Parts: sequence; C-alpha cells; structure tokens
Amino acid sequence: NSRLLRHQSKIFRLTTPPPSLPSSSLTTMNGNINRCRMNSSHQDVTSRSKYLALVSFVLSASCFHCVDAFTPLVLRRNDALGFPSNTLNVVTDPTALDVDGIADAKSNSNEVFTLAGANNIATNGLLDLQPTERYKAISLQAVDKIAERHPALAPHLYDVKLAGMVFPFKASPYYVDELIDWNCEDVRKDPFYRLVFPTLDMLNADHRAKLETAHAKGDPKNLIRVVDEIRADLNPHPAGQKALNAPKEDSLTGVQHKYSETVLVFPAAGQTCHAYCTYCFRWAQFIGDDELRFAQKEANSLFDYLAKHEEVSDILMTGGDPMVMKTKSLAQYLEPLTDPNFLPHIKNIRIGTRSLSFWPQRFTTDADADEVIDLLRRVREEGGRHIAIMAHLSHARELSTPKVKQAINRIQKEAFATIRSQSPVMRGINDSAEVWAEKWRTEVSLGIIPYYMFMARDTGAQKFFDVPMAKAHKIFSDALRNCSGLIRTVRGPSMSCTPGKVEVTGVEEIMGQKVFVLRFLQCRDEEWIGRPFFAKYDDKAVWFDDLEPLPGMELPWDESGLPRPVPPTVY
Repeated sequence: NSRLLRHQSKIFRLTTPPPSLPSSSLTTMNGNINRCRMNSSHQDVTSRSKYLALVSFVLSASCFHCVDAFTPLVLRRNDALGFPSNTLNVVTDPTALDVDGIADAKSNSNEVFTLAGANNIATNGLLDLQPTERYKAISLQAVDKIAERHPALAPHLYDVKLAGMVFPFKASPYYVDELIDWNCEDVRKDPFYRLVFPTLDMLNADHRAKLETAHAKGDPKNLIRVVDEIRADLNPHPAGQKALNAPKEDSLTGVQHKYSETVLVFPAAGQTCHAYCTYCFRWAQFIGDDELRFAQKEANSLFDYLAKHEEVSDILMTGGDPMVMKTKSLAQYLEPLTDPNFLPHIKNIRIGTRSLSFWPQRFTTDADADEVIDLLRRVREEGGRHIAIMAHLSHARELSTPKVKQAINRIQKEAFATIRSQSPVMRGINDSAEVWAEKWRTEVSLGIIPYYMFMARDTGAQKFFDVPMAKAHKIFSDALRNCSGLIRTVRGPSMSCTPGKVEVTGVEEIMGQKVFVLRFLQCRDEEWIGRPFFAKYDDKAVWFDDLEPLPGMELPWDESGLPRPVPPTVY
C-alpha cells in the first residue's frame, strides 16, 4: 500500500494504513515532511483520487514554483470551512468546489484532508512539528527556579546572584534546558554554563572584596554605588565607540561609522538579547544607563545620513540583538530596502545575532516567524540586496539541536539569506583547536560560512576570559590545518581595537628575534589595510596595546591608538 514519487531528487513515501486505523501519516524519506496528520471521515483511504490529492500537496509543498498550480482549489488554507488556521486542507475533488472553494467541501463526495503543522508551506516542504514555545526570559530573580529543575546550580546561587549585580544576566529556557550539560562532573566547567552564568571570579581581587563587603553590610544604596564604581572601572565603551565612532548628529543616537563602507545601527527595540554572554563586550548596553547606551529610536534619520554618504555599501544591524525585535519594528529599517530604487548604493544588509544559539524558534515557531522570514526574502528578492545573518556561534554544540537546524534551513531556503559565523576565542569555552575545527566543519556541513575568530576585547571580564594572542594564533592555525579548503574563508585571530581590525598573521623569527607578524583587515586609515607589520613576540600579550615595536621601528598607531601616517609604499 505504498508508492514512491520522485521529485527534484527527493523521494516521498505515501503510506496507507490498515483499514482498522482512522488516519495515516504523511512522511518523507529525507525528513522534510514529518508527523503531519491526515484526517478523514472514512477509514478507507486507498482511492486514487485521494492519492492524487496527497501527491498534489507534496509537489506544491516541496517546490514553491508549484504552489500556484494547486491554489486556491486543491491546496489552500480554508478558515471558512471551520478548520484551524494553521492547517492545510486538501480536497479529493476540486471540481466540486464553487468559485469560493466552499460549496461541497464537507460533502461525502468531496473529502477534505486536514494537514496540520508548523509553517505548513515552505519552499522545502513542511517543517518538523514543534510545540509553539513562547519566549520568556530567565532573569537573575528567577535563577532559584532553574536550580529547582537543575540541582547542580544550587551550590552556586550566591556566586551567580552577586556577580550578576555587576555583569548583566539573562538566559533563555531553550539555552538552559537544551544546551547546558547539567550532568557533567563540575557544571562550572561546562562551556555553556560558563558562557551565560556569571561568577565572582570574573572580578579582580579588589573589585570582588569591595562588592562582597558592600553586600555583607546590607545597605542597598551603598551597594548600588559600589556596583556603579566597579562597572566604571571595566571600560564600558572600548575602542573609542562613543568618542570616535559615533557621528556628531543629535538624531543619530544609535549609529556608528568607523569604516567608510560600513555603518552600524543599533535599533532601540533591539538593544537586548534572548540571553547575555558573560564575556559580552557590549555589556554596557544592558545595565539601564542611558549615558552608556547606543539606541537609534527611528530609521528616517539613519536613511537621511546614508543618503548623504554614498560611499556606504553595507548596513550592519547590531545591538544587543536585532532579532529580538518584532517583525513590525524590524520592518521600519528593512521594508524601505525592498525597493531597489531606495538608497541604491546600499548593497549588503548584515544582521548580527545570537538568536540561533539562544532562541532559534525566532525563525520557526514564534508568532511572527513567517513574517520575519518573508521580510528578509523580500529585501533579497525585491530589493536586490544581499542579506547576511552574522551568527555568533562559539561551539559545535550550538548547532546540534533539531530546532537550530530547522531555523538554519528556513533562513537559507526561504529567506535566501547567507549565514556567516563569528565568535571570540574564550578561555574555558572554546580555547582549543579541536573545538574550533569541529565547529567550522559542522558549520560548512550546514551551509554556514566561517567568517571570523576574534580576541577578547578590553572590557568587562576580559582578564577572566582572555587567551593570549600567541596561543590564539596557534589554536587558529592548528584548527585550520585539520579542515578542508572550504573552511578557509575564516580570518583571525583578530582584535577589533581602536585603530581597526588587527589580525595576528603569524609568529616568525627575523634576524634572530622572535616576532609577531600582523596586518590590518580593516583600519580607520584604509591605506594600512592588508599591509603587514611586526611587533616583539610576547607570550603574555592579549591586546594591541600590549605590543612593543622592534628596535628601530614603530607600530602603526600612536599613543592614543589612532593610526599613524602610512609610510611610503615599497611597491
């Protein structure tokens, strides 16, 4: 009682149940259509007309070019028939329907098969059914409830709560329940625990003693004052973000323009995340201090600025995380770009996001998941712009769940967006070549392009997470040697510092002296880009201002960190 249908290199099996069963399942051998129920008022579902209806559905769901051929009669959403709005209804005899597709749809001669599922029509078929989960942030006040579900957290509650007064804390149910290994011998050593749950070890000895003393005294006002003092010492805006990168226009409260071709925008509604990384270099965005926060309240002033700067080709939406925004808010920035005649010099839209790790349901089962996928698709197809999802991915485990794989599938095959991966190398999280090689190989197998390995910025808990640049270069090189050429799109280790993006290209010996070989991947002065330079080797150096010049040479930046004039070319 089964037939095979080959269509676009996919094999679909239509299975008929024994007569005693009231319904059957429609599945595919490659898992694209799964667990979809076909409901009928009769037990016998073997008639050719019913098979034809199901085959029509499979064809249309697997190839978006076929959808119109089966709409609105054979394949349609039909709320008027009294079926739930998230189901698809396939009828055995479309010719019996009236012009509105209603008349005989429930008659015995024209059975309606209801196929339920999340995001029923997609360019690549039905998604696996997922329960519709509502995102609910886990705050510092709710960590006791996590400890009830995951007792391994209980001994560390004091540590987390007190450290969380300085470093912002937020987690997502998906991340806590599906990515952290709560059964490992010491949960504090699990990279995913370490990535989200703060610890007092992230503070230096003086700051820790100061915080614990203030907490023990029980004076709330004094505690708040101490927390503010500690935060001020943690360099809340590294690399001249406030002083050097922000345009001097009152309306541009959430825009940075450091490199000529790229403008960063921080939409106000996107200045939070589904969860917070403990090492976040933009932690100052999340502590409720407007003086430290970048936030663009509306899009028009951004567009006015871009109209005056035709050298800009790229917009990078960042935060926070723009994907926490509802589609309606996101559309304020993206909808105009569906018109190819609007700011035609803008060619590339990048969206920096951690949502694939913290809440992949944003692209699959959130209430407006379909709308955000459609918006991205329209910017690509109608606006003719390149859409790049700049995914923060630290570890292969983030790519292991069915939920994230479904999100990746929708982004690539329905929104037609490219996904690129980037992450800092962090001690205790991903500071091994094996972790990076596995991550890159997994990404490429999923169609994700490895893009950057970054170094820990000089802010927040840098001293707790930093990896010296010599070790970072060895990790990068050893990982790259164990990967195919497809992975060698990645660059790094790179420092996003005051003068620009500085890559540690190698460690060599020059005239008997061990040196770092470095180059600018980006620079405030474009003449420096791609040009190698040298610095004394130092196995403890973690940031660009730890570097020292070779005898008789100078580094390409001055004491303020700004680029020096470029010397005459050797070409």
